[in-house]
Parts: sequence; structure tokens; C-alpha cells
Amino acid sequence: MVALAGDLGSGKTWFTKGLALGLGVRPDEVVTSPSFALMNAYEGRCTLFHIDVYRLETASDFLNAGLDDFLHGNGVAVMEWADRWPEILPERHLKVRIAILSERSREITLSGSYPEGMEILTDLKREAP
Repeated sequence: MVALAGDLGSGKTWFTKGLALGLGVRPDEVVTSPSFALMNAYEGRCTLFHIDVYRLETASDFLNAGLDDFLHGNGVAVMEWADRWPEILPERHLKVRIAILSERSREITLSGSYPEGMEILTDLKREAP
């Protein structure tokens, strides 16, 4: 599970678009923010569940909508605004914080606390230019 955090317009949906391409979602499939639908699913090598909780008021709204099922299902779940209710996030998640530095510049911070997540982050660091 990927927990995205960042201000409005920071690039959470763009990050998800890149992840979708990496997961083999067809390039012609339009990945959009599911602000009103709450969740969009995209098929690739595995299913990508793109969740946006911006419009929800409480963690209870999230649970009542059944969105927690996608955090523990088969596939990759990406949740925008995940920092709103950290208590509902599964233990096994990667955090991606996107900070706006300027109109054309972002700082992306990746973190995780479970062994497989740390391996992913170590591999990413090793492969970075």
C-alpha cells in the first residue's frame, strides 16, 4: 500500500500516473484523481486501486464506504491524502510525501517501516542516478 501525502496540486495524482505505467497499465488509459468516485481501479500486471479521501470528513466515512477492503486486497492500493487518518493505514505501507518547492519543483520523501518496504526503498536508492 502506498500512502500519499502533500498539499493540493503537489503531484499526488501525477505520481500515481507514473506508478500505473510502471505496473503496466495501458498508456492510453487515463489515470485521473478519483475525488468524486473515491476509488478507481486500473488493470496492469496487477490491479491498481487509486483511492482519494479528500472529500471524506472522518475515518468512519472511509470505513463505511468499504474503502479499507482495497488496502488489504490483491493488487496495489494508492491512497491520496493518507496522512489524514494514519490509524487506518495497514502496517505494511510506504509513505510518499510530496512537498511543493516551486511551480516546477517538488521534493519527494519516501519512507517505510516494514522489512519488505525497506528493501524496496533500498533498491530505489541503489538505482537512483
